[in-house]
Amino acid sequence: MIEQGAVGGDDERGETALQRVDRNWLELLQELRVLQTGIQILTGFLLTLPFQSRFSELDSFQLTTYLILVVLSALITALLLGTVVMHRTFFRLRIKAVLVRNADRILRVTLVLVAFVLIGITGLIFDIVLNRTAGTLTAIGLAVLIAGLWVALPEFLKRRSVNGANGNAAHGKP
Repeated sequence: MIEQGAVGGDDERGETALQRVDRNWLELLQELRVLQTGIQILTGFLLTLPFQSRFSELDSFQLTTYLILVVLSALITALLLGTVVMHRTFFRLRIKAVLVRNADRILRVTLVLVAFVLIGITGLIFDIVLNRTAGTLTAIGLAVLIAGLWVALPEFLKRRSVNGANGNAAHGKP
């Protein structure tokens, strides 16, 4: 049984509330798979750095940045695995809506942390290869790009789509 207070089915899709929760869970799983692969590659990259000959040449800022990135990467991995633990814990309890709602929250936090790791790694690489100014400017540029692609663009498209749908409905168009 779906938990009390859960949103009902979707008439346009012809699905029940339970089918909707199942679909939402499958969509979340796909997003988690994509994110997991990316963070595994980033974490692997970070974990190999101390074994490089130039690692001992890092200054205190670079070393601190590196260690923060390793901690963030480990935290992201723990958050992603947290959704698996929740799924196992909730298995056969018929509370998938709780799972979907909380996995969504975890995924949103994880995406923010992934943005920090991407920005930090890029800035660190440019700092090491070129200089601190190049690292800072590259990190700022990537932060702006991520904010635009991950926040501003989806919000703009959502508003345009919702306003377009509302305008069509007001004029009797499907």
